[in-house]
Amino acid sequence: MASRRGFLAGLIAAGVFPAPTWADAGAPKYISAARTADGAYVLVGVSMEGTETFRLPLPGRGHAATAHPRLPHAVAFARRPGRFAVVLDCRDGTTLATLDSPVGLHFYGHGTYDASGGLLFTTENDFENGQGRIGVWDVTKGYKRIGEFSSQGIGPHDIRLMPDDTLVIANGGIDTHPETGRQKLNLATMQPNLSYVTQNGELLDQIMPSQHHASIRHLSVHSDGTVAVGMQWQGDTSRAPALIGLHKRGREMALLGAGDVLDGYVGSIAFSNDGTQVAATSPRSGQMQIFSTRDRTLIQTLTQPDICGAAPFTAGFIATTGQGQILSSGKGTRELNTFDLAWDNHLVPL
Repeated sequence: MASRRGFLAGLIAAGVFPAPTWADAGAPKYISAARTADGAYVLVGVSMEGTETFRLPLPGRGHAATAHPRLPHAVAFARRPGRFAVVLDCRDGTTLATLDSPVGLHFYGHGTYDASGGLLFTTENDFENGQGRIGVWDVTKGYKRIGEFSSQGIGPHDIRLMPDDTLVIANGGIDTHPETGRQKLNLATMQPNLSYVTQNGELLDQIMPSQHHASIRHLSVHSDGTVAVGMQWQGDTSRAPALIGLHKRGREMALLGAGDVLDGYVGSIAFSNDGTQVAATSPRSGQMQIFSTRDRTLIQTLTQPDICGAAPFTAGFIATTGQGQILSSGKGTRELNTFDLAWDNHLVPL
């Protein structure tokens, strides 16, 4: 099979066959991990109308996924402290590669391609040394690991590609170890940060939240270089500060909203297509809050139990819940569809 794939890849590169696109996988607009009613784990493609375009099995619980910029390939990452990531051909479910984190490291559930789709970057934990790492994988060589570099912090969770082809990393600041599961080992001394690095790992800029218990977890990037930041409070949630941030390199972070209203937890964050709005979800409080990025005021609140996945929609946002619903914002809340699935944390736009 590997030689056949290599032969076909060579024909595609030579222009004998056209390269497959996302249209060949049913033209999904989003992908998300989910759990089925019988407890199996899957990766699902979702259309703009909220219908299913494909459903592929996963070896365990997925957290987030990242999609190739051109080819119908998706990488599904294990939930922390998982050690697997699976590259799937979303046309037929073929496993193109299985990524195993090196000894002493585990994945943190997120990754991103570069603009060409030739490199994949993954967030990882060097758990013996309590340091964050970014793994680098060569897509053109069958997702071969070719290097790694420091995430410039502890507990790197999300990572995104910036418009100038640099990377931005959400270092949550929380030290964990597989032997203690998801236990947080350094809450008294944790130091989260938002780090901007080159694709070689050179630090370009770094900013820390004013309160060190605000763990930076999730990111969204707009085309003008603004980064939306979703944080999770590691203290008394009734006293949680604002946990939604907007940042541009060289500036201070602007904070929006009130963290206690979100029960101290932002599960996902997304810009609208035009960048004039930002949405943050909290499955713990059952809310999606939508803010204006111009004056930072709250525009709309969607209330739905276990709402978490969020992504831009035609007008406003689309969201998923752990109860199987797909919702859209706009003029009120509209239910697009309900599946016999428990959607996981993230809805990834293509």
